[in-house]
Amino acid sequence: MSDRAETVVRDYYDTLQSGEPLSPYFLEDESTVKFGISESLYGFEAISEALREQTATTEEWTLESEHLVVTERNGSATFADEVTMAWTDTEDNDRRRFETRWSGTLVETARSEAAVDAHEWLFATMHVSAAHEL
Repeated sequence: MSDRAETVVRDYYDTLQSGEPLSPYFLEDESTVKFGISESLYGFEAISEALREQTATTEEWTLESEHLVVTERNGSATFADEVTMAWTDTEDNDRRRFETRWSGTLVETARSEAAVDAHEWLFATMHVSAAHEL
């Protein structure tokens, strides 16, 4: 992880594309929330399980960040982005593509009690929605 919230968001995008585990990016707490295009997940355990399932049933992810904005303030950070994302569903071999909006909150945490000065940013909330014109 990183000591910069923006770096963590970009690393998350890279990790999603590479098919690596995503749950380490989330705060291990029951208050952690992730809203996806077709899901609402409450608590780290539910998020972690859904991300494991997603990684197991998808491949060939691409993400194109269009307008990432990250602001850090006193141990918390907000982010927003417009992201074109696509992946292949390995169960039906369909390619899916969405124009999406991402937003959320990250919190700064100590990496370990032994490394008090070492901090990392973790997602406390994440919201991904499909962008449709009305």
